[in-house]
Amino acid sequence: MSDPARTATADSVDRSLGQLVATATAEMSALMHDEIALAKAELRQDAKRVGMGGTAIGVAGVFALFSLPVLSFAAAYGIHNLGLGLAWSFLIVGGAFLLLAGLLALIAVTKFKKVSPPEKSIASAKQTAAVLQGVKPHPRQVGDKAVAVARSST
Repeated sequence: MSDPARTATADSVDRSLGQLVATATAEMSALMHDEIALAKAELRQDAKRVGMGGTAIGVAGVFALFSLPVLSFAAAYGIHNLGLGLAWSFLIVGGAFLLLAGLLALIAVTKFKKVSPPEKSIASAKQTAAVLQGVKPHPRQVGDKAVAVARSST
């Protein structure tokens, strides 16, 4: 009688190299399709989370913007309750906002001054342009000569 383990080994040995390559290619293709499907699913889920987070931040910004006048009035009336005149109280709150705006503008200016052109990208583009300057296009054949060459190649 024949040994089943030996028959299975013989069957796998009998497969040709082409069959093994075809099987490996099919399995790699299936694996790549599965990986792409997984990446798409993860990206779709992340996009939903980013959309919900962006919406929440937008709504929070609107509420913060609407609360600014109310808090400004509350601060002014709070200062007025300390014994200062109402006009001076509003002036102090307005001055505080202007001071805060000035500080933020200074921070922005210092950050803008640190911005520089993308030197690595510019150098890479110049290097690519220098390499491509030496490349000459292949001359095209025109007329009957091109048709004859096209027919001879088929």
